[in-house]
Amino acid sequence: MKKNITYGDAGVSIERGNELVERIKRITSKRKKNPDVLSGIGGFAGLYSIPSGYREGVLVSSTDGVGTKLRVAFDMGRHDTIGYDLVAMSVNDILVAGAKPLFFLDYFATSRLDVEVAASVVEGISKACESCDVTLLGGETAELPDFYAPGEYDLAGFATGIVERSEIPSPLAVTEGDIVFALPSSGLHSNGFSLARKIFFEELSWDIHHPFGESGSTIGDMLLEPTRIYTSPVLELLRLRLIKTMVHVTGGGLVENPPRSMPHGLGMDIKTGSWDIPAIFTKMSDAGVSTEEMYRTFNMGLGFLMTVSEKNAVDVRTVLKSLGEPYYEVGVISGRDSDGKETRFI
Repeated sequence: MKKNITYGDAGVSIERGNELVERIKRITSKRKKNPDVLSGIGGFAGLYSIPSGYREGVLVSSTDGVGTKLRVAFDMGRHDTIGYDLVAMSVNDILVAGAKPLFFLDYFATSRLDVEVAASVVEGISKACESCDVTLLGGETAELPDFYAPGEYDLAGFATGIVERSEIPSPLAVTEGDIVFALPSSGLHSNGFSLARKIFFEELSWDIHHPFGESGSTIGDMLLEPTRIYTSPVLELLRLRLIKTMVHVTGGGLVENPPRSMPHGLGMDIKTGSWDIPAIFTKMSDAGVSTEEMYRTFNMGLGFLMTVSEKNAVDVRTVLKSLGEPYYEVGVISGRDSDGKETRFI
């Protein structure tokens, strides 16, 4: 007698996938309608009309994940913030190109789909998109039996924005004497978690619920603090043409990211002590991570840097204060004897 073997027997449930799609449709239906969105969730591809008003609009795309911050989410059993991180990492990247973010897509892969967990992740994605006026245009959910450990999943995100060709920031615009403004981070954001987990959970032998500070938070809470999204202040400064170049401080920290915003022959001098370093970083430093390793791995409390001419610095301060946006002035651009573009801490 011929067996009736199904996809479900192989570990893949079409029904669970369909249920999640319906949940996502309900989540995204809460958003206000965007006339540039030409398709809804559930099709083979998302359709988005290029916004009007651009003479030579250039599309800008970025993709990223959240690294081993996922491990903290698994251990905490909390999945409502990790999607926010996913959006933030890609959206902040395309801001650096001077672009206004337009839409976002996600990829969610797991061994066995847990609809509640996946929906919680998508809620975080949707919340982040709403916070920066970005459309969640579509995505992919993959159920891959035997590929991931039970209860685990992986994420990837993809953001697209648009910028006028003539307004794309150029490192060549940066000159000696420019001032470096910084917008604070909310913590680690989504970088350096392999080292952070080693310090807290191996070297210090803490568990995920170990108290941290006087706020009543645990180390798990602190590590899961969502990545900040910088669209509101940065887009306003870009609209007023007050910024020369930008840096999203991600992997490589404050050492390797700033040189990407400058031409050869110039470097960034960052004044140590010019900003408040969050306690989570000082704790890792005290536990045995060298200063050099800290600065080349983590953002150290600075999530986004901007180079600004001296003549525009007053206007930048005024705009950021009017928006209620905290900021630091952390350094200056200076000459280098060679073609090197290194960051220097002074």
